[in-house]
Amino acid sequence: MNETSRAVGWKPRGWDVLNIVLLSLLALATMYPFYYIFIYSISVPEEALKGVYLIPRGFSLQNYVHIFKQDNILWAFFISVARTVVGTVLTLLCCTAFSYGISKRNVPFRKLMYGAVIVTMYISPGLIPWYITMKSYGLQNNFLLYILPGLMVAFYIVLIKTYIEELPAALEESAMVDGASYYQMLFRIVLPLSIPVLATVAIFNAVNQWNSWVDNLYLASDLKLQTLQMLLYTYVNQQTAALSMINSNSTAQTAFVMTPTSVQMTITMIATLPILFVYPFLQRFFLKGLMLGAVKG
Repeated sequence: MNETSRAVGWKPRGWDVLNIVLLSLLALATMYPFYYIFIYSISVPEEALKGVYLIPRGFSLQNYVHIFKQDNILWAFFISVARTVVGTVLTLLCCTAFSYGISKRNVPFRKLMYGAVIVTMYISPGLIPWYITMKSYGLQNNFLLYILPGLMVAFYIVLIKTYIEELPAALEESAMVDGASYYQMLFRIVLPLSIPVLATVAIFNAVNQWNSWVDNLYLASDLKLQTLQMLLYTYVNQQTAALSMINSNSTAQTAFVMTPTSVQMTITMIATLPILFVYPFLQRFFLKGLMLGAVKG
């Protein structure tokens, strides 16, 4: 009995060790690229050209100082934050209101409306029709081009509708008996109970808004509407021009000169950090929303 119990007890411990080792290696492989970008961005550019692996070469924050001295960086950062915040809030409101409406059986043509939304997940009109449509709506060089096209997203509607339909019907029935309207039930009952799925949708949409640059590329030639990601795309694809502009704007008293790679790494860090700071606050809701969607979807 003792040998059997030892054998049975040893297997889980052995598998636990193996799982810990494998998951640790996977976590290291996942985190190292981000860590590499970080240590490169705080290294002296000329020293970093010799190779950066585990620690920065010649620690310096001058890369960030030089980047933030550019007039267009802070404004592009503001535009990216504005489109992310405004776009996420309005998308949540529109998708939730629509999902709540089509979840009611007494709404006419609700299946037709829901089917029309689902079709958009499988059929895409293409770039040229999209561009013509956006231009005909007057969204060219307009801040609303970052907001209006993403107000209704089929995937988010499916998630929210599925979640709302799983809420106890007795809650709304008791509220209707007390004289509550649909709007009151939506904002006082449905929304507070739907925080997990709303947090999940918020993270998806915020990341998508923050990382988007194609709409800026095709529809916003005005530099006042340039996003941080579009600026990064420009620096990556026009290294020589961007580098000469940054180095020419540096003070004459310093001999610090940035390289194309240091510019890319520094702006990448600036573009990545804000969304990383948001995720920890919504992580528990995000994981719960994903699990509920996996079980109920």
